[in-house]
Formats: sequence, structure tokens, C-alpha cells
Amino acid sequence: MAATSATETPKSPYSVLFSISGTKAFCASGALARLPMSMMGLGIILALNHLYDNWTIAGVMSAAYVLATAAVTPLYARLFDRFGQRKVGSMVLVVQIITMLGFAFSALVRVPIPLLFALAVVMGLTQFSFGALVRTRWAYVLDRTGNGELLNTAYALESAIDEIVFIFGPILAAFLAASVHPVSQLFVPTIACAIGGTIFFTLKDTQPPVVHEVKVVSASSDDADVRLTIDGDASNTGDSGSAPRDRLTIAQLKTNDAAKKCSVFTYAGVIPLLLVFIIFNMSFTAFDTSMTAVMKSLHLDSVLGVQLAMLAVGSCMGALVFGTLELKGSRWRYMIMFLAAITAGFFVIHLCQGNLIVMGIMEIITGLAVSPVFASGNLVMKETVPEESLTEGLSWVSTAGTVGASFGSMITGIILDHATPDVSLMLPWIFVLASIPFALIGWAVTRRSVSLHS
Repeated sequence: MAATSATETPKSPYSVLFSISGTKAFCASGALARLPMSMMGLGIILALNHLYDNWTIAGVMSAAYVLATAAVTPLYARLFDRFGQRKVGSMVLVVQIITMLGFAFSALVRVPIPLLFALAVVMGLTQFSFGALVRTRWAYVLDRTGNGELLNTAYALESAIDEIVFIFGPILAAFLAASVHPVSQLFVPTIACAIGGTIFFTLKDTQPPVVHEVKVVSASSDDADVRLTIDGDASNTGDSGSAPRDRLTIAQLKTNDAAKKCSVFTYAGVIPLLLVFIIFNMSFTAFDTSMTAVMKSLHLDSVLGVQLAMLAVGSCMGALVFGTLELKGSRWRYMIMFLAAITAGFFVIHLCQGNLIVMGIMEIITGLAVSPVFASGNLVMKETVPEESLTEGLSWVSTAGTVGASFGSMITGIILDHATPDVSLMLPWIFVLASIPFALIGWAVTRRSVSLHS
């Protein structure tokens, strides 16, 4: 028996993750609930173009929805951090489902364009990041159970789920619009969000507690410790000009009682990180749009879905591998390495366009580095912002990605109107390459901040 125990194969980190009570439930329900983030934007374009036969209106309305979502996501995150996921989410989810159903039915009966446009904006204002909520739960559960070292694995898993949703969501939307009904792709994500969100917010055991801010009252000038410090300063600043090391300074004793929680933007490296994800995510919508144009030019529309799915396959494989690794050193360094690998991959894909087999293989290879970038970025945010701002920080990462995706499709569309698909397929590697300098700046700023506080 002893020999059997000694040779027993260690459990994989993923099996350990899902052996923790409640993790399967919130992971699965959270994945189902985030389906609208990949389907609604494209769903609006497909529905509006079919019903009104106008690409411009469809594109502008979709962009308005995406930007409205991006604008309010961090605000909802603050509410989640302050009041708790269940209390805020249960109320917002009801409003969200009502507005999504309202928009879908309005499109179905073909209401006037201005009214539909307003409904799209309102619908966007009710959206929040389920992915950020799930990641916050992972951080809480793993810390509570003494498995904090598995956070890398959990975030890699979530990145893979995001990729699956972002890649297969549009494919599902296109299939429903073409094969079922032009508006059906608006109802499916609504139903998925209602079911997944309801289950998610009923899971109380894994919900992170609300972190309350503790206010420290300033010490008065008559306080005994303050007087002792003043006397000590007066008697010990003769030659050295500094207070003894074993005494508290006046600044330490007299804290500012008006101090408030800092914005996540004030922490070193946060702004460069968000810029990285804005520019980096532009590459994906640029790739999807450009590849669609390439396949149409080759009269291979039937294999477009498979071609796009290859990147997701590679990303999922990369997430599974990345989640098992115990990487040491700066998260920034690994992020830069993965960004460089993706740049090279997209560049090779551009060179070998027309050869579907080679392109498919290169998409899988390129995809291997995609999820690790997202996981590394979320881990950077986790290590940078305090616990009480974690949901807000992670939501800003998601928001940056959403904004970038919107800009990427917009720029690619303009390029395609004035150039060939061959030119537009250059954009993915150009966008990823352009994100690397901001990652280098973030790494430098973070290292400088650490050295100053050490």
C-alpha cells in the first residue's frame, strides 16, 4: 500500500480546480451567461442588414451598442465590489434581460430606425462583464481553500472559455441568421444569459464577501505618541537630521482621515496594460473580417467557419498547457514573449494566404499564445490592484478588449472599402506588434514602482 501511494500519479491542476466545491457550477454558468458579449454585436449587424438592407446603419448601431457596454462595465464593477455580486447582479440581470428581449422583439416587428437605435444603446448600458465576476470568484475560492498557486491555471481556463465564446459565438450567430430566422440570433444569447446568470447569482457559497473600507482617524496633536515623536525628533535631529529608526514618524501617526480608495488607473502599469489590450484585441476582429473577405475572394465561403475556428482550437490548447505551468518571474515578460509569437504567427498567415492547410496549421500554432496573453494580463491586474478593486480592474481589462474589438472591425472595414483583402490581412500582425511597446512601458513602470517602494 505504501508503494502504491508513493507512485501515485499527481492530480492535474485542472482536476484540483474542479474538485473544489462550487467551482464547476459558477464556471459553467458564467460561461453560458457571457454568450451575449460575442453574439449581440454581430447579431445586430446581421439582423439590421437583413431587415433594412443597410450595412452602414447596421454597423453604426452595433458600434453604439458595443461602446455603450464598454462605458458602463467598469461602473457596474465598482458596484459589485462595494455591494456584492448577488445583490447587484440579481437586479441588473432582470433589467438586462428585459432590454435585450425588448430590442429583439422591436427588430422583429421592424420599428423605426431611431427607436431601434435608442434601444440598442439602452441595451448596451445594461451589460456587465460576467468574465470579471467569474475571475474574482476564482481568486476568492482559491485563496480561501489554500490553492492560491492555481490562480494561473484558473485564469488560463477562463481565457480559453473567452476564446471559445468569441470565436464560436459569431459562427453560431451567422448560422442562426441564415438557417433559422434573421432575428433568432438575438433571442438565443438572451435566453443563455438569463439561464446562466440566474444560476450564477444563486451560488452563494462561492460569492466573494464585500470588502469594507476601514477609515483611520487622525491622531491629534495632544496624543501621547505624537508628543513623544515630536520630542524625539527635536532631540535627535542634531547631526543626522533624521529621527531614530525605532520611533514612529509624525506622518505615520497622523494619517489623513479624508483619504479615499484610489482609482485603479493610479496603480503603476494599469494604463499601459489597458492600452495593450485595446490594440491587441483590434487584431482579432481585423483577422475575422479580413479572413471573411479572403474566403469570399477565393469563393470558399463554406469553409470560413472552420478556418476561423482554428485560431480558437489553438487558443484552447494553449490555455490548457499554460495552466499547468509554474512560471517564475515577471508576468509582463511572458506577456511580451507571447505577443511577439502572435505577431510572427499572423505575419506568416498573411504570407501563405490561399493555402488553406498551411493557414489552418499556422492559425492553430498562433492560437497557442492567445490565451496565455489574456491570462497574463489578468494576473498582472490581480497583482497590481488591491482586493477591494479587483472586479473593477478585471472589468477594465474586459472593457479594453471590447473597445479594441470595436475599433478593429471599424478600421478593417474602411481598409476593405479602399484596398484588397490581401492588404487588410496585414492588419492583425501590425496591431499585435503595435501593442508590444506599451507592454514594455508597463513592465518598466511596474519595475520602477517596485524598486521605489522596496
